[in-house]
Amino acid sequence: MLRDITLGLRHVTTYFYDGHGFMVRADSGVQRVAELRGATICLIQGTTNEQVTADHFRSIGAPFQPVVFEQLDQVIAALQASRCDAFGADASQLAAARSSVPEPARWSILPERFSKEPYGPYVRRGDDNWLDIVRWYTTALIEAEELGVTAANAGEMRQSSANASVRRLLGASSELGQALKLDPAWAYNAVRAVGNYGEIYARTLGPETPVGLPRGPNEQWTKGGLLYALPMR
Repeated sequence: MLRDITLGLRHVTTYFYDGHGFMVRADSGVQRVAELRGATICLIQGTTNEQVTADHFRSIGAPFQPVVFEQLDQVIAALQASRCDAFGADASQLAAARSSVPEPARWSILPERFSKEPYGPYVRRGDDNWLDIVRWYTTALIEAEELGVTAANAGEMRQSSANASVRRLLGASSELGQALKLDPAWAYNAVRAVGNYGEIYARTLGPETPVGLPRGPNEQWTKGGLLYALPMR
């Protein structure tokens, strides 16, 4: 709320649902955050993770010792040097940090989440045309996954699909492009270039990448996740 109001920006739409968590050594025996009572916890200065960590430990009446750094690489060095018992950050950042150390399997991300951290594009307040374009490009990549449109099959589906939603999305009919004042193939070109949302996730964050982050809440709504494309009609 405060970032949206005070920085002159507008949150366009959420494309990644995250939450604050904690990473510990896999051999520490810690299974729940409540077991970190009295622990030394690495945090990055100036982030909401500082506040979320302090709020949670205060709420359960547990002491902890914060060790604050300016940069992620400083935190990683501190973890490897055993200066901290845990690292508190958004789960995606924890996974990225884990992927950068020599032996990632030595670190475990605890399953609990203690905040809502919605990631998405921001645009300058008052730039409504650009907001529309960014919102609907993002939505188009989510919609493409819902409809089974991929980088590989987009061309064929544009030519042959009888599904009205597919035809609108890929510009076989022109109303969406006209509404945005863009080429009818605007979404088709995007999917051909980068793939649908699922393809993007799989190659950047998914289980087969060094980050190895399961989709979790970023799964499609039809599969139990939160990802839901606004109707494109």
